[in-house]
Amino acid sequence: MELGLKRKRALVTGASTGLGAATAMALATEGCELYINSRNEHKLRTAADKILDKTGIKPTLCVGDVSRAADIQRLDTEIDHVDILVTNTGGPPPGLFTDLPGEAWQEAGDLLLISAINLTRMVIDGMIRRKWGRLIYLTSVAVLQPIDDLILSNTYRAGVTGFCKTVSNTYAKYGITANCVCPGYTATERLAEIAASRAEKAGVPVEKIIEQFASAAPVGRIGKPEELAALITFLASDKAAFITGTSIPVDGGVRRSLI
Repeated sequence: MELGLKRKRALVTGASTGLGAATAMALATEGCELYINSRNEHKLRTAADKILDKTGIKPTLCVGDVSRAADIQRLDTEIDHVDILVTNTGGPPPGLFTDLPGEAWQEAGDLLLISAINLTRMVIDGMIRRKWGRLIYLTSVAVLQPIDDLILSNTYRAGVTGFCKTVSNTYAKYGITANCVCPGYTATERLAEIAASRAEKAGVPVEKIIEQFASAAPVGRIGKPEELAALITFLASDKAAFITGTSIPVDGGVRRSLI
């Protein structure tokens, strides 16, 4: 299927590993020109080398912490324009409400919600002028069905969902779509962190927790980052121009509700 992404310019944050790296690779495979962001320059260079080796696309590295407004302002000076924005960040620490100090809430809000707002502000005017744009926010199935020990993620990713829906309504007339993609249990460093936290509290091996994650899905396994990246790539394309304002789970069927 021709997706019409050749020479479109995409910015993917959190692109050094996991879901962000898989997304950057998938977009490069379709011919996108890439800006990739991470706080870790070494890991980012490694990811860029893999993309270049596989696709022939040489990403532009944008090192910075998107939870800091000053870093986003600097990224804005380094980037010409962005047609496709994919916001992805590491998750905040797991824990129940009483486990988490007050400062954890501010840090999580800056990481998950404020970063998405600031990145959108950075790209939206150019998208309006060109009358084409794709805003894709990675959230979590936890916004569709909250998970008790992920209260920070539940709270602020739900805020991203509300922000995305509002933006989608406002800017659709300019050819801009905005959607959330909601990963379930997927093989990433983040999943390993959650599994380790739960295993420690339960006094069981980490492998047992991973097995529980897999058995929760009707497909009987955890997801692959490439499977999520495939949906993101489609949403970024011309083929998905009539899809906006949605939150789409990629969870192997874990979420059981009808809508």
